[in-house]
Amino acid sequence: MENLKQLLAADMAAVDQVIRARLHSEVLLVNQIGEYIINSGGKRLRPALVVLSAEAFGYRGKHQHELAAVVEFIHTATLLHDDVVDESELRRGRETANELFGNAASVLVGDFLYSRAFQMMVEVGEMRVMQVLAEATNVIAEGEVLQLLNCHDASVDVSNYMRVIHCKTAKLFEAAMRLGAILAKASAADEEAAAKYGMHLGTAFQLVDDVLDYSADEAETGKHLGDDLAEGKPTLPLIYAMQHGTAAQAAVVREAIEQGDVGRFTEVLEIIRETGALEFTRQQAMREAEAACAAISSLAGSQYKQSLVELALFAAQRQF
Repeated sequence: MENLKQLLAADMAAVDQVIRARLHSEVLLVNQIGEYIINSGGKRLRPALVVLSAEAFGYRGKHQHELAAVVEFIHTATLLHDDVVDESELRRGRETANELFGNAASVLVGDFLYSRAFQMMVEVGEMRVMQVLAEATNVIAEGEVLQLLNCHDASVDVSNYMRVIHCKTAKLFEAAMRLGAILAKASAADEEAAAKYGMHLGTAFQLVDDVLDYSADEAETGKHLGDDLAEGKPTLPLIYAMQHGTAAQAAVVREAIEQGDVGRFTEVLEIIRETGALEFTRQQAMREAEAACAAISSLAGSQYKQSLVELALFAAQRQF
């Protein structure tokens, strides 16, 4: 990640300038909440992907900065809405916007960010850009609804779980990579390769997020361990534990999901460890990272391609 930060330092500074300029509103509360979220210490992976993709495919221009900001606005809007739906109190070690400003303000500012993102993408003047982002935001919304339907449902299987990941998380990674290829006027085959990289990267990233909910240092992740269990989310570590544990162990995990019983977190965590569920999920994340790297194997060698490879491995191996 340090290599990536150094490589993209100038570009990401330009992206931040765009974000701050376009975040401005005559409505004070919009500015306050927007600034609070944008400054909350996120990794900025999705906007970085727009820049990396554009550079890797040889784009020479400035639109990658605007589109990187668009992607960050869309992502931030989803976070605002997510935290309201999940009733989250912490994100990245800070109070969530809904905890600080209230649910209504968070939802409405999320709407502002979505609409501002669409204003900006229109200004780029590329119909293909608008098609990609319009589809992505729609699929993300579907993913949010699917996840809501899955909450407290212990019968959710791996394919259903993966569908939620692909829609809710990986789709924006995919879109970010497509945008760079589109700006560079890459071939249809190259655009698809970029999209596959993004989809696999986003999937790996979310799989590890689901591992970290049962294994991370709270100070590093900035969220409470067991939040997914409290929300009744049947993530892969839980699904695997139910499938590979004893009947008694499966019953404990099933009941914890159905009841959102974080009081049984320690017991569930022990079952997850005994069944090797975290190791299995990490292995799946690494497979996704390897698939991401394979997707761009034919891309011409460059420091940007190398950073994409390193980023995929980081996504699968990270501890925070």
